[in-house]
Amino acid sequence: MLKPMTDLPHATSPYRDLNSYLFSIFGERVQKITLDAGLTCPNRNGRVGTGGCIYCNPRGSGTGAWARGKSITVQLQEGMARLGKRYKAQKFIAYFQSFCNTYAPLDQLQPLYEEALAFPEIVGLSIGTRPDCLSAEILELLAHYARTYLVWLELGLQSAHDATLRRINRGHDVACFSRAVEEAAGRGLHLLAHVILGLPGEGRNQMLATADYLAVLPLEGVKIHLLYVIQGTPLERLYRCGEYQPLTEDDYVSLVVDFIERLPPQMVIHRLTGDPHPDELVAPTWCLNKKRVLAAIKDTFAVRPSYQGKLWQPQKKAHAKTPSTQSYGG
Repeated sequence: MLKPMTDLPHATSPYRDLNSYLFSIFGERVQKITLDAGLTCPNRNGRVGTGGCIYCNPRGSGTGAWARGKSITVQLQEGMARLGKRYKAQKFIAYFQSFCNTYAPLDQLQPLYEEALAFPEIVGLSIGTRPDCLSAEILELLAHYARTYLVWLELGLQSAHDATLRRINRGHDVACFSRAVEEAAGRGLHLLAHVILGLPGEGRNQMLATADYLAVLPLEGVKIHLLYVIQGTPLERLYRCGEYQPLTEDDYVSLVVDFIERLPPQMVIHRLTGDPHPDELVAPTWCLNKKRVLAAIKDTFAVRPSYQGKLWQPQKKAHAKTPSTQSYGG
């Protein structure tokens, strides 16, 4: 069984943070390297829509490295050099981030994944995708890797409200996400949901209902993002016309704590906010000071006082497997 959050090495946080979780498995610092595999999205190429979600930039929220001619190998080499120097890390997770990283034929995806796994320093994969881009054969391949490596499957939900998903041009509904989680569960994969706070039309109650929805699914992690306005997106047009107003810093900080209070204590919190590119951010500018935002979130937990799972109701929780403590190697 996984150790309780309070027993994890260096777990000084009121929530179960990713660094402590990884340390508990590998006994040392592990860093994620973001990768761009040159893939696309069904919400861009016409399968379910065009133009993407209203907040997404042309790079699919990624680095654009593939378009600049950088292979997976080159991206990993550069990432290991940079992060190894900064954090003294010697082990890494290959994070396929840009666009939908299961949205391609298996014979195209498998070589990309295995190019990353060929590095002995790589101890895991993190695959970012949509819930409508999972086939049985891809899940079987990822399950095969999970016998040796730590494999996170990162599924974009954003909101547990169909009206919101339609409003942001998401291209799938909440039931699609539930089915994807059900199909992926029990395969040795570690399932993670992406959610966004501050989506158009949502108030506090709607956002917290998304936390309650996640809390009863067999998920082991969550990424919480702030909705910020990027140049050249449909969201920018709404913002310029006065039809969308981003959250204030105080409101966002309070909502993050509210959200985490409703999540089960064993769920790993991978992210508390986003990292916009400063040269393309329109609003809100306060989100560029990530260090201050993270400090404010921890301060709010302390002042309340509160902690992850404070408002979680175990009797409502569905049967969900917890992350394994097996040894993973490269």
